[in-house]
Amino acid sequence: MSIDARPTVDAPDDDPWLWLEDVEGERASAWVGQQNARTLTAFGGPQVEADATTLAAILDRSDKIPFPGRRAGWLYNFWTDAAHPRGLWRRTTAESFRSDVPNWDVLIDLDALATAEGEDWIWGGANTRPIKHDRAMIRLSRGGSDAVVLREFDLETRSFVRNGFVLPEAKGGVSWIDDDTLLLSSAFGGDVTTSGYARTVRLWRRGTKPGDAPVLFEVPAKSMSASGAVDRTDPERPIWFYDAIGFFDFEVWREKVRLDLPTGVQTDIDHGWFLVQPRNAWVVGGKVWPGDCLLGIRLDAFLAGSRDFTLLFEPAKRRILNGHTWNAGRLILSILDNLVPVFEVLTPAADGWTRTTLPGLPSIGVVDVWSLDVERSEANGELLASAQDPLTPSSLMLLEPGKAPTVLKRSPPAFSAEGLVVTRHEAISVDGERIPYVQTGPAGETGNAPVHMTGYGGFGVTTRPYYNSSIGKLWLERGGTSVTANIRGGGEFGVPWHDAGRGVAKRLTHDDFAAVAADLVRRGVTRPGRIAAEGGSNGGILIAKMMTRYPGRFGALLCTIPLIDMRRYSKLLAGASWIAEYGDPDKPEEWAWLQTYSAYHQAVPGQAYPPILFATTRRDDRVHPGHARKMAAKLQAMGYRDAWFYEPPTGGHGYGKDNRERAHFIALGYAFLRDRIGWM
Repeated sequence: MSIDARPTVDAPDDDPWLWLEDVEGERASAWVGQQNARTLTAFGGPQVEADATTLAAILDRSDKIPFPGRRAGWLYNFWTDAAHPRGLWRRTTAESFRSDVPNWDVLIDLDALATAEGEDWIWGGANTRPIKHDRAMIRLSRGGSDAVVLREFDLETRSFVRNGFVLPEAKGGVSWIDDDTLLLSSAFGGDVTTSGYARTVRLWRRGTKPGDAPVLFEVPAKSMSASGAVDRTDPERPIWFYDAIGFFDFEVWREKVRLDLPTGVQTDIDHGWFLVQPRNAWVVGGKVWPGDCLLGIRLDAFLAGSRDFTLLFEPAKRRILNGHTWNAGRLILSILDNLVPVFEVLTPAADGWTRTTLPGLPSIGVVDVWSLDVERSEANGELLASAQDPLTPSSLMLLEPGKAPTVLKRSPPAFSAEGLVVTRHEAISVDGERIPYVQTGPAGETGNAPVHMTGYGGFGVTTRPYYNSSIGKLWLERGGTSVTANIRGGGEFGVPWHDAGRGVAKRLTHDDFAAVAADLVRRGVTRPGRIAAEGGSNGGILIAKMMTRYPGRFGALLCTIPLIDMRRYSKLLAGASWIAEYGDPDKPEEWAWLQTYSAYHQAVPGQAYPPILFATTRRDDRVHPGHARKMAAKLQAMGYRDAWFYEPPTGGHGYGKDNRERAHFIALGYAFLRDRIGWM
């Protein structure tokens, strides 16, 4: 066969596969159909169907935890199971929730709604009117896409409001100002940035058209997005506006006043207290505050010109602030101390802040704490917490002030953990940096373990060791080993760890992942041909790059909902919003580094690339399915028969629109990995 290696680094715009970017095009759809048939013929069949059925039953089980949020005394939950694959929006009382079988009041049966309206509705969430919570703006997605239809719903009549607020399909959302007024931030009607998000914030009054709503705030088209929020903890109910210049840079406005802040900060407001978390060192008020710290000050003092901040959190090399939440005047800090969860409670007062810890929570695995009340202004001090690790399913706890945690629910095991252990290790990357990773599997080394390895390494997102039913049932229970790598580009150790794997330094993210794979071999856990690696979205860059840069360290690769073509990514769907993470391919000096990890351009004929499956979804309107399509097509055109492709018609930026679809997507991917590493 003739070899077509286009596009190449030397001719990056000579792309013969652009027609595959036409998502619903006839030619592209026919190609997808042929590829799906090829992949399903090779790796589908009775075992995949059996695995998908088993996994779907776990995801749909009736005794899983129904995580609630409180509104006006009711506990709300969105629930899916085998009988309701699209889901139920429902509520119950606090007393009933504590029972083994709560009495749920169903508000919306999404399966019934989709059938009645002939729509492929997927739940996108609900935003209820504060205080009364008698009406809600419902978000409905077609097939799982990010774009949603907004419709007003009456909770008492269980029906959509006739002549109520309705907004056609678009990315964005609304928040309530009062009973008859919404704050609208939507890409509907052309109010769109180059990233495809809202460019304006409008005041939408009942009975008027959204396009006629007056503009309160507007950002340049080159910004990422515009948004707004009402501070209900302030008696004046001011509106705050945010110009997301880029993914990590913001301008903050209180009504019509722009705050005197650097753009690289995150802010928060609660009951008159103003928090600032700078990404980098900030010189202000005659002091130098370190990046990643958290500062507090009274908002009125800040607006009056004071910069006399209180240092609420000071980071260390491997001690960072993972997040925070306010609840009834208390500030709860979520801290990772060398990846160990720690929670501190700070209470502000006129004479300073007091500091305590949240007692009774585990100090291993993954622990999350959040407010029981959905609306911060309605919080009464009660918190919820969940805890889990790779071998311990999640539990749900109630944390009341001054009391020990009360366990409300426990998730049942999804797989047998007998004989399995969880251990932490560190690999040494190319520049000497220590890269943590978590290994779960049988104790002891055999040198031949079938390893499932995953990582992310982007956008400052921290990868944590969750309980994963899919890995547990389809990999660990069968004698395999799983590894989660904490590579640079993530948020495990704060902004420095993120920046060390961002932009021109993104190559270190890939070096780190390859170093973990090598360390597994060095420690005698396995050999390269038995390592199966999976990554999705930003992790898709990672996996595709493992194919072209470190092909000898892996036996098989699963690249899902991936970003791959770094020449055109900023022109596809939401791609422009990620320039702050990767760089701008239209600038020659930045394309110079982007091309080094654009596997689409780096792939060349005649290499010993490991088998790879690219899997995406047609309804992904965040990362364009063209990335995966074009990469698979190019590899096949260069003669790589072990390059595969799969694309179901729905699912959005995920693995499916319901548990059955997600289960099949995962089962097929794992069947491919097991087959190609010789572990059947």
